[in-house]
Amino acid sequence: MESSEITRLFDLLPYYEDKFNPEKNDVLAGKEHGVWRKYSIKEFREIVDDLSYAFMQMNVEKNDRIATVTNNRPEWNFIDMSVMQVGAIHVPIYPTISLSDYEHILNHAQISYLFLSGMAMYKKLEPIIKEMKFLKGIYIFNNEEGLPRWTELLELGKAHRDKEKLEAIKATITTNDPCTLIYTSGTTGVQKGVLLAHRGLIINFKGVSPTPDFGDGSCALSLLPLSHVYERMLNYMYLYLGISIYYAESIAKFQANCMEIRPYMMCCVPRVIEKVYEGILAKGRKLKGIKKGLFFWALGVAEKYELYGANGKWYQFKWKIAYNLVLKKFRDALGGRFRIVVSGGSALNPKLCRIFHAALIPVYEGYGVTETSPVITVSARPPKGLKIGTVGLPLPGVDVRIAENGEILSKGPNIMIGYYRQPELNATVIDEDGWFHTGDMGRFDEDGHLIVTGRMKENFKTSGGKWIAPQPIENKLTASPFIDCAIVMGENQKVAGTLIVPDFAHLKSWCKIKEVTYTSNEEMIKEKVILDRIKKEVDDVNKTLGKTEQIGHICLTADEWSVDSGELSATLKVKRKVVMEKYANIITKMFND
Repeated sequence: MESSEITRLFDLLPYYEDKFNPEKNDVLAGKEHGVWRKYSIKEFREIVDDLSYAFMQMNVEKNDRIATVTNNRPEWNFIDMSVMQVGAIHVPIYPTISLSDYEHILNHAQISYLFLSGMAMYKKLEPIIKEMKFLKGIYIFNNEEGLPRWTELLELGKAHRDKEKLEAIKATITTNDPCTLIYTSGTTGVQKGVLLAHRGLIINFKGVSPTPDFGDGSCALSLLPLSHVYERMLNYMYLYLGISIYYAESIAKFQANCMEIRPYMMCCVPRVIEKVYEGILAKGRKLKGIKKGLFFWALGVAEKYELYGANGKWYQFKWKIAYNLVLKKFRDALGGRFRIVVSGGSALNPKLCRIFHAALIPVYEGYGVTETSPVITVSARPPKGLKIGTVGLPLPGVDVRIAENGEILSKGPNIMIGYYRQPELNATVIDEDGWFHTGDMGRFDEDGHLIVTGRMKENFKTSGGKWIAPQPIENKLTASPFIDCAIVMGENQKVAGTLIVPDFAHLKSWCKIKEVTYTSNEEMIKEKVILDRIKKEVDDVNKTLGKTEQIGHICLTADEWSVDSGELSATLKVKRKVVMEKYANIITKMFND
């Protein structure tokens, strides 16, 4: 099968079988009881077909919605492909969102069948499930008692195989048909259901596929949730290129997984890169004498790294010493074979990007939104496609322009079909000429690379009439090992202020070294030495800002923000509206003081 014949996402399976080694046993792999369970393409296809036969037997019809709520695992792919083969719509849902979000999504999408990771997830959702009007059945992936397992559908499918009927159904599915319904993780308001067509994800994975210079025989670690459209698109790209996919057990275990499988590639959000950096920094602070001095000298060299030897021969000489003595250990700690780390979801601090490049862990950034399937621009192969501080070049086949007000617009076959059951919202984001309005601000540099400068709805004006884009400032603040989360605000105020959640894990280590005593987070953030240290971090950021952008007010909170407590989205972005409402009193006090 030729790549040009991939017009529906499930066409990837026969394409893979024709193009790559059919005996390869790790097309997909997931951890089960501490051991990697691997699947060949033959197993993959047989399972998908048998599930499709089961769905046919259960009278699943075209455009029925079937949902998964689970961690990353091979079984996710089996449901994904089999659902699409019968013309139904896969609704992948994050396993970490709030109960109110689950209630909205499961009812709004009118789910007919629900696949859960296990009984723990069922018990969490049980009150909601009991009220679901369209639900016909629930299955779990884990080998647990209490609910039917997904393998029961395999047996049903094996007993009712009808290849001719399945092929007839597949023949009715076109590239413009819907394949998935994804609810935006969002940082404000109620989640919207984004209906995407096969064509959008196909143009995406084909458009990014020339960048990896590796394929069959290599492997990738899947870390970002598959319910995130970026990870999902890359999942298809891995299949397209013959790259084996290993699903990380969790973010907490991803470094151990890296050491086991030594991946060539992974995708993550900036917060993961920040956490890796903070872990490295914490180890460096524990060193003594010459070793400690050498560590921070090497880190200083890395922070000035430029691509393609642009810093000159003297810098390259210092970098080689820094790499061989210190920076190589960063790469080795992640398996030693990374060729690409994709960062998406929000902007990455350029300083961290340079440090990882200096450690020969190249970070490629991309930009897009769920409604664009998702990629609009992306870093590509050097020398022209990769530039630190940008989110790359427009994806082939996708048009991008900057409106007069600075908003990023996109048009092409990657644009969504529309918002599910909310067609009136389509006209609010897609104009009469077909341009999708992202709501993000940006500009192109002299080489055509896109630079995202902020979110239109988040930008605010001070009482002096100066506009401030908070997101770039927040990215600089959270690059500090002392700061976990921050939001910058100041609508109609004389100067901007910031609400900061300290990185308490790092602070506790720092307090131990500095012999600062405390009994709780609340007590810690009242200590003058802590306040002064955080202020120094803010002052360092202020030095990089224009006078009207600088932060004049600082407030700390002892709460640690999370998805469960509601301040963070499923992609670990701060929900600005939620935070502003929750901390309204202390924010008001901060500005009044």
